[in-house]
Amino acid sequence: MPHSCNRGVSGVMSAAVPMDDTDRAILRLIARDASLSLAEIASHVHLTPTPCWKRIRRLEKDGVIRSRVAVLDQQALGLPVSVFVSVETADHSAEWLTRFAAVVDQTPEIVDAWRMGGDVDYLLHVVVADISAYDAFYRRLIAALPLRNVTSRFAMERIKNAPLPI
Repeated sequence: MPHSCNRGVSGVMSAAVPMDDTDRAILRLIARDASLSLAEIASHVHLTPTPCWKRIRRLEKDGVIRSRVAVLDQQALGLPVSVFVSVETADHSAEWLTRFAAVVDQTPEIVDAWRMGGDVDYLLHVVVADISAYDAFYRRLIAALPLRNVTSRFAMERIKNAPLPI
């Protein structure tokens, strides 16, 4: 699945999509297990399959459901190291951001990227096999474009990984 440094459709936050309790119940179910069948989802939310399917399609059309994915295990795939990389830049131009976004998009080790407010400009979640692989990533990153500061924080243990609080 391709990664992107996406700031949203318009680059600004949009208003929440109107939903009722049944929509939220559907979302909680599929956020925990996207492999549930339509019949199982409909049964849990006390609908028949057709109206349940129409709700799911509307939530997809409205952009609430962006995709359905499998959550893979980093350890089982030989990628046990998570690094949170803070990036500061002296250049805040649109051209620099376009170049940075392209580097992020083309770097598979970066699994999540955020533009930040505060003392750090960007926060990257990087997943690698080991410290040597991280060093190779780091060298490619700093060679790709000018950066003022790069700070790496190595995760020791994931405490929580949960769906959104719907």
